[in-house]
Order: sequence, then C-alpha cells, then structure tokens
Amino acid sequence: MTSRVFASIGNFSVRFRWPIVIGWVLITIVSVKAFPGLSDVAKDSQSSFLPASSPSVQAENLAQPFQNSKYGIATLVAARESGVLSASDLQEINTLEVRIRGLSGVTHVQDFGLSPDKHAEQAQVVTDLPPFSAGTDAITLVKAIRATFPSDASGLQVHLTGTIPGFVDQQSQSKSSQGSVQEFSLLFIIALLLIAFRALLAPLITLLPAALVLALASPVIAGATHLGVQVSAITQFILIVLVLGAGTDYGLFLVFRMREELRRGLEPKDAVRRAVATVGESITFSALIVMAALMSLIIAQFSFYQALGPALAIGIALMLMAGLTLLPALLAIFGRAVFWPSRARLDENPRANIYGRIAAIVVRRPMPVAVIGAIIFGAIAFGQLGTATAGFADQSAPTGTDSAAGDTLISEHYGSANLNATEFLYKFGTPIWTHVDDLQTIQTALQSGGGFATVEGPLAFSGQALTPAALVAIHDHGSTLATEALARFVSPDGRTVQYIGVEQGGAAPPIKAVPALRTLADRTGAEVHTVAQGVFGIQPFAYDVNQLSSSDLWHIIPVVAVLIAILLAIVMRSLLAPMYLVTSVLLSYLAALGLTALIFVHFGGQSGINFVLPFLMFVFLMALGSDYNVLVMTRIREESHHLRTGEAVRRAIGATGTTVTTAGLILGGTFAVLAFAGGGASGGSQIQQIGYGVAFGVVMDTFVVRTILVPAIVVLLGRRNWWPSRLWREGEPALPPALTPPAPEPAPPLQTTSAR
Repeated sequence: MTSRVFASIGNFSVRFRWPIVIGWVLITIVSVKAFPGLSDVAKDSQSSFLPASSPSVQAENLAQPFQNSKYGIATLVAARESGVLSASDLQEINTLEVRIRGLSGVTHVQDFGLSPDKHAEQAQVVTDLPPFSAGTDAITLVKAIRATFPSDASGLQVHLTGTIPGFVDQQSQSKSSQGSVQEFSLLFIIALLLIAFRALLAPLITLLPAALVLALASPVIAGATHLGVQVSAITQFILIVLVLGAGTDYGLFLVFRMREELRRGLEPKDAVRRAVATVGESITFSALIVMAALMSLIIAQFSFYQALGPALAIGIALMLMAGLTLLPALLAIFGRAVFWPSRARLDENPRANIYGRIAAIVVRRPMPVAVIGAIIFGAIAFGQLGTATAGFADQSAPTGTDSAAGDTLISEHYGSANLNATEFLYKFGTPIWTHVDDLQTIQTALQSGGGFATVEGPLAFSGQALTPAALVAIHDHGSTLATEALARFVSPDGRTVQYIGVEQGGAAPPIKAVPALRTLADRTGAEVHTVAQGVFGIQPFAYDVNQLSSSDLWHIIPVVAVLIAILLAIVMRSLLAPMYLVTSVLLSYLAALGLTALIFVHFGGQSGINFVLPFLMFVFLMALGSDYNVLVMTRIREESHHLRTGEAVRRAIGATGTTVTTAGLILGGTFAVLAFAGGGASGGSQIQQIGYGVAFGVVMDTFVVRTILVPAIVVLLGRRNWWPSRLWREGEPALPPALTPPAPEPAPPLQTTSAR
C-alpha cells in the first residue's frame, strides 16, 4: 500500500518536474519579499519563559516600580577615566539628558546620581516601546539617542546600554552570526558532498531544496506566530542547522538510491521513480519522527521549549514536502549529469565497500560486538555523574558594541548595577515613611546574612550611608538629584523597597545559593511584617528555569520515546524492533551527554553543563538518531524478503553505510558549525554547548550505534526482529542451491572377507 503511494508521488514529481521547480522558486521568492522573517518576531523575554506562579516572575512583578517590564528601558552612563566628573561635565550630562527627554519614543529620564568614586554618572531612559524590542522602531530610537552623544574630543565617555539597546545590539550581531552559520554550514556540506559523490552537480542539487526551504521557512514560521506559535532568538540558529542537516540527510537518502538504481541499469527517470518508491517511506517517517519529537515540546511548562518545538516542526514539514517533490523533479531534469564525472551506469559486479566488510565481521561475531559496544557506551555515559548544571553563562552584551562599553563602565564604577546584581524586593502594607526603622533592620540582615561584598538600599547608595532620620529629611526636603537617586530604591508610593546585593568582584552568586537567598528574604520580610517579598536577578531566574527544565525533561522523555516507538512500529511492521531501537538511541543520548560533561566540565573546567542541554540533546538525538534507524532498518527489511538475516544485514549495511555516515558527518558537522560560528550571538555559550553536544551524539550514533551495534542485535534476533508481521511468520528463506551444503554421502557397506 505505502509503496504504491510513494510510487505515485515519484511518478507525479517526474512527470510535472518543471512546474514543480518553478512553483517552489516563485513561492519562496514571493514569501521572502512580501512577509516578515523570524528576526522580526523573535523575542527573548525572560519572564515570559516561566509560568506566572514561579518565584522569579512574582519577584519581577514586585520590581515593577523600579523597572517596569511593560516598557523597554535603557541605561545612559557617562564617565571620565582621567578623574572625577567636573562641574562642566555634570552640566553637559544634564543637557544631554534634557535632549534625550525630548526625543520621540522617550517617556522619562531618571538620573541615578554619581558613582561612589565620582568618576561616572548614570540615568535610566524609559521608552514607550515593549521590552526586548529590536525592530525598526527600537533601532531608530537607539540610533537617535546615541546621535545626541558628545564627540570623543570632549574626553567624556558616553554609552547607552540596558534592555532595549542591548537587545538591538544583540539582534544586529545575531543577524551577522546567523549569516555566518548559514554560510559555513553550506560550505561544509558542499565540501563533504563533493567527497561523497565525487561529482560536481550532485552536492548542489542535494542541497538546493534544503537551502530553498530554509529561506521559505522564515516567513512561514513568522506568519505562524499569528496562530500562537512562539519564536525565540535561538530558534533561528537551530532552524538553520536542523533544516540544512536533516534536509541534506533526506536528499542523501534519495540521491544515493537513485545512483544505486542507475548502476543496476535503470534509465534516469525510472531510477528517480524507483528511488522515491523505495526511499520515500524512509524519508517520510524520518521527518514524522522528528516532527513528533519536536511537537511534544508543546506540553512543556518552560515556554523556551514551546518556542522551539512547533517552529522547528514547521521547518521539517516544509523539508519533507521539498524532499518528495522538488528534489525528485531536479533529479529527473538533470538525469545522469547529476553524477558527472563519476560513473553511474550499469555495474554488473559491484565490489563490497568498507561498510559491507564491517557488516560481515558483525554478522560473524554479533554477540561480542553487541556486548562490547554496550559496555563502552555505558562507560562513557557515566561521565555525567557528579556533573552539576550551570545557569546562564553568557549574559553580557555582544563584544565591541556600545552596550558592551556601557556595561564595562557600569561594572567599573557601579558594581551594584551590573547584570550579576541580586535584587531583594519588599512590599509593605503602608508607606515606609511611617516605620522607616524597618529599613535599617533589612539592611543589617542582608549585609550579615547574604554574604555580599556590598548591599545598596535606601540607607546606603552612591557611596554614602544615611540614618533613617536623614532619609526622611531627604524625602521631605531633599534636593532634586538626591530625591531622584532615592527613587531607585523606594517606589513613588513608598510601599515597595529595593535592595541590591553584589558579590565580591561583581560575580554572580552561585545558582545553588538561590534557595538560601530566598529564605533570607522571607525571614527578613516576616521580621518587618511585609505583605510580599522576593529575590530578582539572573541567577534566581536561572534556578527556576533549571527546576522547570528538569521537570519537563522527565515528563517529555516517555512521551517522545512512545511516539517514536509507535512510528517505528508502523514503518518496521514490527513490535519488537522499536524496543531495542529506541533503547539504542537512549544509550547514544546518555553517552553523548556523558562525553559532553567530560569535555566541558571535567576536562574543560566549566562550572557545569547548561541546564537546557540535556533536554535539547534528548529531543534532537532521539529524533535525528531515529532517521538513521529508519533508513537502515527499512533496507534490512527490504533485503530480508529474499535473503537470510545475516546476508540481509551485510547487504543493507553495505548499501546504506555510505549514506548514513555521510549524513551523520553532515548533520554533526553542521551542529558543530553552529557552535563555532554562533558563539558570538545572543546566548553564545548556550548555542555552543548545544551544537557540540548534539554533534558528539550524532557522530557516535552514526559510526557506532547504527553501523555496528544495531546490526549486531538484528543478527542475534534473526527473524524475531519482524514479529508479528508476515516476514516473521515466513521464517528464514531457504538457502539458494549454490549455497545449500551437499547432503552427506551414505557410509559404504561393511565388507567382510571370507576365510579361505
């Protein structure tokens, strides 16, 4: 039934090859030109990743009077390295703030006063843009603000950093990094395909559908955001390698099979039809498995995963459509020229390749191969033992940008204002001015119990210490500058108070310290009778994400495993094979995770693996590893209809070995390119660990699991692999006459000698 369906698709693609190619090209061009892309709709709001009930989101709500998350903000910082700011410098900064206040899109500018060393001054710029904006309006506003800066000749350094300018700079660099990832990936894939095919056109034709889908997927996914599909900045990078890698895999499945059919004597168009009829099912189920694994992410609580799953699944769906229509159409148009100058004609005596010889060894000794392989992978998997997860390793602005320069000045002169600061929020039922002594209680408790180098708050800011009485005097009769500086720590209604704790050297507190900090905030809040309290900062947020990510991982592992097993059972027509195939992918995943931990943590000295890595590696390796399961096992099943299991394995591995290893190298290589070229983008260290981790897993899965370990298990199980299908019921086919051992000759009759 399925073979007839894919034969019909092959006939359709060959018959209407020109309209299909023209249609794909026109649709892609119109979509790219007429509709927005992923970069226009991507968002990276931290709080939007977490449910409203998480402590970080509740703390962010408490922080609204100081940093309203409904509006994008920027931080203006001015400094003179040669000495303290002079009166003329302060006047120039004040004039600059007035000019910025007058810009369209700026709602408020609040001066935070001088730094403790008197070398710098900073102010908060509140805009009418949504937070984390990086579109045209944000770019225009950031450019307009920076255009008001004095020239370098004045000696006064002025920079703009914060959420809006930082995100604009990140998006700008992300677009550049995205281009680098795409260029490097394409070059890498083309180089490998040239080696694999030893032909000039084959690499380009194999890659063209994936490149076209990559261009088309961006506006299609952007349009899907109107239907509720979420998109984050990292989606763009993973989409590149996933579409190019998986798309090239599907192309390799088809092109290698076409070449095989040409060498068997078929004409080019018939070879394309035959390739689609035989490999189309493998391509389809490979794509369905990837899509099922990705779509399972919609049940995650962590919206970072939700933002990856459906968007990437759309890209794979488009790739499947192109793999079954566009690629066969291109192959039918170019025919034998695809493989020029290599030979793709009838080969009556094909020689066994290296994969066939490896398979022959596996067939002869399946038990030792299976046992040794399982032991080695299990040992590598133990590398993750004792490895902790780490928080966000890279939260700084992109190197070389104005935002990065601003962060440097803030770190030097305002240790309490850097991104690693931990903010304690306390909300009272009445304005603090009627019970101001509570502020001293909180200050003392945080200073003594939090382990911070400094704690800034209403009684200690800008290098000065105040008594509660002096604070009330500033509130009642203080200067404008002092009142504005105080507004950083006390809300306008006087009911919410903020304290900022800074670790020694400005480092972020360890993620494991977050529960203790929250306990400290709760205990202190109870002592002064607050109505709410919370801890806000990058590490508390990372802690909540870590907890949520671990919970999602354990909820989604069985769902993905079951979905993949069901699809494998359908395509294999077997209930037994999916059990050990899914187990083999799980083993490959654990080994890849262990190897990643060994390289990055035990040998590389990093504090831990990124907490999103185990989850994303599981989804990608379970899905992508199953691609090769489908290709190899469907070919073994095809050969098993007329060969005994051992010979079917040898023949199938010999036929698919080059395809699988080439596809694995390409897929693993493109993820490695993602790690290398995407390191400078937003979330660079996160992208690097994902890239290298998945690359390790894909390469191990390709060269060991799919080529050696799984074939050994197939040989051990024999015909039981296909239980309960008809192939199992039929049993092993009889050996052909040439291979049937001769019947033993009857023993000669005993001869007796008569006595003479």
